[in-house]
Amino acid sequence: MSVTLKPGDKAPPFNGISEKGESISLAAFTGKKVVVYFYPKDNTPTCTEEACNLRDNYQRLLKAGYTVLGISTDSVKKHQNFIKKFNLPFSLISDEDHHICDLYGVWDEKKLFGRKYMGILRTTFVINEKGEIEKIIEKVESKKHTEQLL
Repeated sequence: MSVTLKPGDKAPPFNGISEKGESISLAAFTGKKVVVYFYPKDNTPTCTEEACNLRDNYQRLLKAGYTVLGISTDSVKKHQNFIKKFNLPFSLISDEDHHICDLYGVWDEKKLFGRKYMGILRTTFVINEKGEIEKIIEKVESKKHTEQLL
């Protein structure tokens, strides 16, 4: 599949379950700028680096007017543990059936050591106040992710 959305497109609406077990919809953020970042797995080195970079620069992102939402196929419980362990100040949405990932075109075939499998392509979408995609970052630099956003 891979990302077919492009800047200027309307961001696909979604509903997901946060680490608190609450429903979060993209529609709730109309009128706000939102960073929606898709990542493969909680507690893995690169995903942890990315989340911690966003955490460490969270005030800068807030000052720039952004709300941050992370999405992976991990369970609500795994998200709770990840947030607690690394003191993450933003919500993580559980997309266990990869429905949201499919909407955004980030659920695709990956290769590791010659083995093929399906998984999340690390991708970030910046969505403007009108619900349009302003920017798509497909080559995420986990240690410099905030700089890529700002």
